Amino acid sequence: MQLKVFGKGFNFSQDGPGNRLVYHLKGCNMHCPWCSNPEGMLCDVGDFYILTKDELLSEVLLSKPMFFEGGGVTFTGGEATIQFDSLFEIIKALQENDISVAIETNGTSKKLSQLFPLLNHLIIDLKHPDSNKHKETTGISNEIIKQNILLAAKSGVDLLIRIPLIGGFNTHPEELNRFIEFLKSIKGKNVKVEVLKYHEYGKDKWEKCGLEYKMKDAFVPEETRISFEEKIKSVGLTVIRT
Repeated sequence: MQLKVFGKGFNFSQDGPGNRLVYHLKGCNMHCPWCSNPEGMLCDVGDFYILTKDELLSEVLLSKPMFFEGGGVTFTGGEATIQFDSLFEIIKALQENDISVAIETNGTSKKLSQLFPLLNHLIIDLKHPDSNKHKETTGISNEIIKQNILLAAKSGVDLLIRIPLIGGFNTHPEELNRFIEFLKSIKGKNVKVEVLKYHEYGKDKWEKCGLEYKMKDAFVPEETRISFEEKIKSVGLTVIRT
């Protein structure tokens, strides 16, 4: 078992709780035009290296003293579940060694629920409430994503739903209300929501990859985020900021 990795490093609290060793895995089945890691979109293009299960496990065990305040390992992307079979076996090995594991995912894998019993933390993006608009912009509909969010909430796994607010894409009042309608259907003390605002952290990376960065005027006022967070709280869900 092996993974294609294009980046790794420690990060505190933003990719799951505590200090975490974050692995960025190659490949993604979406093409979000605001992506912060465009170098991770294509499986075999750009710089990456191969990491076997034994190599990764050895690396993680050496790093274990750094996993303070509930930290551990986080797999992100690209889209981590593109390499599902290897990811599954490696997560099993980490759990057998008492390592906390989180994944950040776009939620589109039909096999995602197989990972729930193995995860300490699950972070899923929900980018737009409308399936057609979601597919038009990202290339994938949101139907499986919503199903996986509901399954995860019922499973009891620690679940963080992340909603990125992108001006001109998902911030119209009607769209925000449709987010709320979906969130109303989610119950459980294991569920939290985080609202993120658009940023241009990946803009330079697009240019370095020889890709055109097409996002314009997508910034969102802080007032919009605060108002949306209050509406989410009003339906009984916990809102956090990391």
